[in-house]
Amino acid sequence: MKNPIHLALFSMLSTIFFSFGQEAPQDLELTPKDSIVISSSMLGLGFNVVDDSGDVFDELFSVDDQWNYVPYPSRISFERSTGKGLGYGAIASYNQYKKGIVIDGVVNDEETTYLSLDSRVSYDLNKLYNETSWFDPYVGIGLGYTQANDQARGTYNAVVGFRTWISERWGLDFNSSGKWAMGNNGATNHLQHAVGVLYQFDVAKGLSKKGEEKLALIQELQKEKQRVADSLATANRIEEEALLAKRLAEEKEKSRLAAEEQAKKDTENAGKQKILNEIEALGNAHFALNSSYLAEDAKKVLNDLSVILKTNKTVRLKITSHTDSRGTDKYNRWLSERRVKRTVDYLVALGIAPERLNGLAKGEDQLANHCDDEVVCTEEEHLENRRSEFEVVAF
Repeated sequence: MKNPIHLALFSMLSTIFFSFGQEAPQDLELTPKDSIVISSSMLGLGFNVVDDSGDVFDELFSVDDQWNYVPYPSRISFERSTGKGLGYGAIASYNQYKKGIVIDGVVNDEETTYLSLDSRVSYDLNKLYNETSWFDPYVGIGLGYTQANDQARGTYNAVVGFRTWISERWGLDFNSSGKWAMGNNGATNHLQHAVGVLYQFDVAKGLSKKGEEKLALIQELQKEKQRVADSLATANRIEEEALLAKRLAEEKEKSRLAAEEQAKKDTENAGKQKILNEIEALGNAHFALNSSYLAEDAKKVLNDLSVILKTNKTVRLKITSHTDSRGTDKYNRWLSERRVKRTVDYLVALGIAPERLNGLAKGEDQLANHCDDEVVCTEEEHLENRRSEFEVVAF
């Protein structure tokens, strides 16, 4: 089950993050502080102090009376830590028992050499919390060999100490070890204190507990961000699809209307062409020589024309009357005016509104054939020019 505090924090950050469309806050980025050392090797060099008075904790800090040390580096160590908080290593140390100091319960009457070689297994207490910091306490146990007061002895060892790290590579080590002699050779138990400089190498790192929680929170935020992005993408896709469908529907409707309009125009054009064909099929109204009176065949043409005009009430005509080439131009102009008037009047008498008819007299200006004043033609050829023509000027 998720921690309620984390869920509340996640909800708040999600609201801030997604409401304002900003990146994750900087404090939610993993930093070196969120990592811990999983495993490493440590090489140490330092000083050691031996208290072999045998009184254990009595006068523990009686430096002058009970502590033995040399004024130069006298201890070297190597330790390898593992990912479970366990470490194993070896320590070699050198020291000298001072003259007049109690050793193994007896006052030492001369300086003697102290040598030890110890192995140990330790546990990093920070692993209990999965945290790391500048203060790194540990405990350990081990076995050792000690040559002291001219006596060799095996020892059972217990150690407590802490490391403090100045940087990722360099640190200080402070520890105290209790050493219990094996067997009963008169050697007393003793304490050994040490301080030294550590160099850490071959380091492998991982996330601390807080780092793992932060990573989980970042991943949840990223997952939520992706979900929102996917939702926006889906919404945009749906909107685009809706716009596309709308555009296609509009284009389809536009095409339908255009098709209807074209069909309407085609129908109208077909209707107009039908009217033109019907009027053209009637032919012209012809006149006798030097006459403006309508003969029976001319009246029949006009009767049929009036039926077409009554059926199509919006059609307007231009009526042009002509003469043949015989006679003077002035006479022929006057004669064509008479002919066009009689043609228009006859149609008006049949019920056609005069505003739908536009009469125009052309005399002999527009002959329908080659029969001009220089050509001898038959009567039938001259008859072709004595005519009233009909032209649709508006529908």
